[in-house]
Amino acid sequence: MSLTIALQTAASGLQAAQAGLRAVSDNIANVNTPGYVRKTIVQQQLVVDGQGAGVDVTGVQRVTDQYLQSASMTAGSDASRYDIYAQFLDNAQSLFGDPSGANYFFGMPDDISAAFSSAADDPSSTLLREQAVNKVSNFLSEADRINTQISALGSTVDTQIGSDVTQINSLLQQISKLNTDITRAKITGGDSSGSENIQAQALNTLSGLMNVKVSARDTGGVTVRSTEGVLLAGDGASTLSYNSSDTTPGYITATTPGASSGPQTITVNSGEVRGLLDLRNEKLPAISDQMGEFVSRTAQQLNAAHNASTAYPPPTTLSGRNTGLDLPTAASGFTGQSTVAITNSSGVVQRTVAIDFTAGTMSVNGGAGTAFTPSTFLATLNASLGAQGSATFTNGALSISATGTNGVAIDEGTSQKAGEGFSQFFGLNDLISSSGVSTYDTGLASTDANGFTPGDTIKLRLSLPNGNPIRDVTVTVPPAGNPTVGDLVNALNNSASGVGLYGSFTLDAQGGLSFTGNPPQNAQLSIVQDTTQRGVGGPSISQLFGLGSGQRSTRAGTYSVDPAVAADPTKLALGTLNLSVAAGQPAISAGDGTGAQALAQAEQSSTLFKAAGDLGAVNMTLASYAAELGGSIGRDAATAGDQKTSATAVQTEANARRQSVEGVNIDEELVNLTTYQQAFSANARMIQATKDMFDILANLIS
Repeated sequence: MSLTIALQTAASGLQAAQAGLRAVSDNIANVNTPGYVRKTIVQQQLVVDGQGAGVDVTGVQRVTDQYLQSASMTAGSDASRYDIYAQFLDNAQSLFGDPSGANYFFGMPDDISAAFSSAADDPSSTLLREQAVNKVSNFLSEADRINTQISALGSTVDTQIGSDVTQINSLLQQISKLNTDITRAKITGGDSSGSENIQAQALNTLSGLMNVKVSARDTGGVTVRSTEGVLLAGDGASTLSYNSSDTTPGYITATTPGASSGPQTITVNSGEVRGLLDLRNEKLPAISDQMGEFVSRTAQQLNAAHNASTAYPPPTTLSGRNTGLDLPTAASGFTGQSTVAITNSSGVVQRTVAIDFTAGTMSVNGGAGTAFTPSTFLATLNASLGAQGSATFTNGALSISATGTNGVAIDEGTSQKAGEGFSQFFGLNDLISSSGVSTYDTGLASTDANGFTPGDTIKLRLSLPNGNPIRDVTVTVPPAGNPTVGDLVNALNNSASGVGLYGSFTLDAQGGLSFTGNPPQNAQLSIVQDTTQRGVGGPSISQLFGLGSGQRSTRAGTYSVDPAVAADPTKLALGTLNLSVAAGQPAISAGDGTGAQALAQAEQSSTLFKAAGDLGAVNMTLASYAAELGGSIGRDAATAGDQKTSATAVQTEANARRQSVEGVNIDEELVNLTTYQQAFSANARMIQATKDMFDILANLIS
């Protein structure tokens, strides 16, 4: 071996030792730097003409494990998802109050029951009446407050998703730019570990926001794709967008660089964005829907008791609520009997009109019955009331008035339609009124005229449970020719122009309309646009039947105590009409508290609760449903907390294992430092020895 080759060999060893020392010193310097990955030099034997000629440092590489990196990112996505989900759900649960406290929302019906029970003991007490009205009003106000704050939580979630998507776009651009820097360093033989560390940190942050698929590129850097394989970052970055509206689920789309096909919907299965989407699309609307069902049925039972009762003296006019129906449709479908009584100011009956819905007759003061049909119901009722009173039907609302100073009282009797008595169905003596549709039990049958304007349209969106849209369909109200509710349901279920390929609508016995998705997609339904109208100024299809979360999520905040009763608690119906008294005796008395007793027992009335949120249809008392709903919300919050704890534990373990490979070990680095120092010293001595030999040879020649 010539002295020149020996010198070159030693020099290459010296350079390799220097490169190793630089790597070790960089590792030690960054021992406490978050996200730093230790690096080592890559060296190999240098061979020239088949002979060893020293060592060649081919580059610097980061010590990573692809499997551990993937496991850490996956665990980070899950932890972020359940962390944000648990935070918001805990906030939602806190809105209902402490279950052991006096102001617990689901305990307020007990307070209402107790207040009416006290009023039943002394119906003449204005103070007790005011307290009962205040308890009902407080319950409805709390329902409105909670529902408003749940809606505010939804708005906060919307804002957070938008902010996260903005951050994701910034990270994708950063990752794409770093790809260029890493590739350039690889080509030129430079050290790309700094850029790779920054890129790894960006990937960790990205995976906390949404789950992604990451693969290494042959030229250096990484390719980032969505679950479906849509390119998010590589040679250029995609732009993500958050798509949402007040009535449809939110979802994420990606526009790839130079794409001509427009945005593509992508699936986000984990990460903070998934947790927020779960809250926004499912859990918060579900809580609002459950709240709406609970408050609606509570109002329904209190109204049932109030409609079966009467005030003393009876009011001159009983004004019903807008049923959203025309009179023939509203008056049809009843069974059983009900009695309308006109009394004087002392409660003595002046005239009775017994309505036998089953037989289709009305009889005055116990006389022979006069036949009526749904179409002639109002005319027959007016004729039966005679000079003692009158009835009107305007904008879907029935009103019955007495003449002069007389009053109107109703005995519900056995009348029934959609689970409600005659007076309750029309809301003639409601204690609680609603600014919207108070119940989606319309009482409509498939053979009833649907009443919607032919040619009007409703646009429906079918979505996957994760919020990603499947298809929008526009359904047209069937044309003229007396189309029925059944025709409307068939139009909605049409496979070509309706939802038939993905699920079906069903009309239940109470006239409620619900949608069920077909497996395996289990499509969810939302309303994009609804221009339909029932009659002139009537409700739309979605309003009447409560279709879509946009309608159902606001329901709990629409209720209030009847303004007339709130202003004057003496108008509370705390007595009942007694038609069995002798002629000339008061059928209503000032000291009667039987109506108050019925109001007090409303909480224990068995009620059919329709499916709402993740609670299925069930028949139980208000008290039991309150306990079930309160427990369900509490269990959901506890489950979310457990999921967060489990996911965080998995993330901690995954990060620890990853750190054990990628992190800097001071003891190991000190060993490497000593090794490279010795190698540097040995190669330096080799160079010195070679120099000495050169000097000796030069002196010999001279």
